[in-house]
Amino acid sequence: MEILKPAVAGTLESSDAMVTVEPTDNGIEFELNSTVIHQYGNEIKRIVMETLDRLSVTNAKITVVDKGALNCTLKARVECAVFRANDQKENLPWGGAIR
Repeated sequence: MEILKPAVAGTLESSDAMVTVEPTDNGIEFELNSTVIHQYGNEIKRIVMETLDRLSVTNAKITVVDKGALNCTLKARVECAVFRANDQKENLPWGGAIR
């Protein structure tokens, strides 16, 4: 899936994450700012990259500002930002349909 325009999903509230995706031609560029980066930074990156892979995103700049979000929240925020970046508003595969 191609990222057509910048998009954001999530908040900066406790136990959430704000995910921003932007178009690029340089593969996946990942940036993480997290209150728990030393404990969970590698896991956060793994979850984000796995979700992008499942969505077939190969070129994107993705920025995650994490405030202690659970893995399921991170996945949902990445999915939502990618769908918004493509103006996909109908027939969204929510509820675990993305494998």
